[in-house]
Amino acid sequence: MNKQLNFKNKMLLAALFMSGAVGVSGQTEFIKYGDFDSWIVRNIKESAIIGGQTKQLYEIGPNAVWNNNNPYVNQGGSPWGTSNVMAKVCGIVKTNTSTYREKRGNGYCARLETHIEKVKVLGVVSIEVLAAGSVFLGHVPEPITNTSNPMSKLSVGLPFTKRPKAICFDYKVKLSGKPDRIRETGFSKVTKVEGMDMPDVFCLLQKRWEDEDGNVYAKRIGTLVHRFNKNTDWVNNANFEIQYGDITRQSGFKSYMGLITGDATKYCQNSKGKMVPIKEVGWADADETPTHMILQFDSSYGGAYVGAVGTTLWVDNVRLVY
Repeated sequence: MNKQLNFKNKMLLAALFMSGAVGVSGQTEFIKYGDFDSWIVRNIKESAIIGGQTKQLYEIGPNAVWNNNNPYVNQGGSPWGTSNVMAKVCGIVKTNTSTYREKRGNGYCARLETHIEKVKVLGVVSIEVLAAGSVFLGHVPEPITNTSNPMSKLSVGLPFTKRPKAICFDYKVKLSGKPDRIRETGFSKVTKVEGMDMPDVFCLLQKRWEDEDGNVYAKRIGTLVHRFNKNTDWVNNANFEIQYGDITRQSGFKSYMGLITGDATKYCQNSKGKMVPIKEVGWADADETPTHMILQFDSSYGGAYVGAVGTTLWVDNVRLVY
């Protein structure tokens, strides 16, 4: 018989939010650490065979500096994961940083940037991979031990039972200026992907359940998907509406707002601690109560290894609007 999910991180639900404040369109509630003023800086020493350099990885959580190669686990009740990861493949330690802490006013913001990550063995470039920056509600079980199916390395979404009207945040956008994107995996020829690269934000409210075999299913209750198609300076207190129910016949619907399938499939840890795909099987009624929320910001919208170098999204002060 199906059962409601009962993840170990359910305790994060109580700590997910900071105190509410009156915002530009009603009551708003900060997501914990969503002001991005507090970061953990990890100084990771990579393996000697690829240069042995010390690289910095930035994680959203209580202010701290780590000088070790310990796998990262979300700290201080932080609900945020990032695309910054430490990998250990065949004993070789390698990092990737595509999300950065950047100074803004008296505090900080998050800068998500699409770039080419290079791996050099004994001083010779052997692999080049396109990597986009992301911040999301969830975590990355470290260390990464292989390069197959990158989406399966991100455990996205957290327990959540509210029904916000919108997501509110500050943002800035810099597009690459290129008419098309590329797909660069490091293991095959670089190919062109038609269409301009754009950063995006998406928020999905789901009703999830898990069967006896550990498979996770979901119905979609609330949807927000927005792609940023022009350069901007800082835009403060921007509100992006969440639409409820089956939105396929609602105004403004686009195909990429539909149920997630194929290469875009998201993953989570099931009740057994195993990473499994979240199988969206339909639309829930508009008045149903969610069990989980997915919220993610990306510097490129095309998925793993797809984008245009230089596409950048800055994000700050993430809140829910009621």
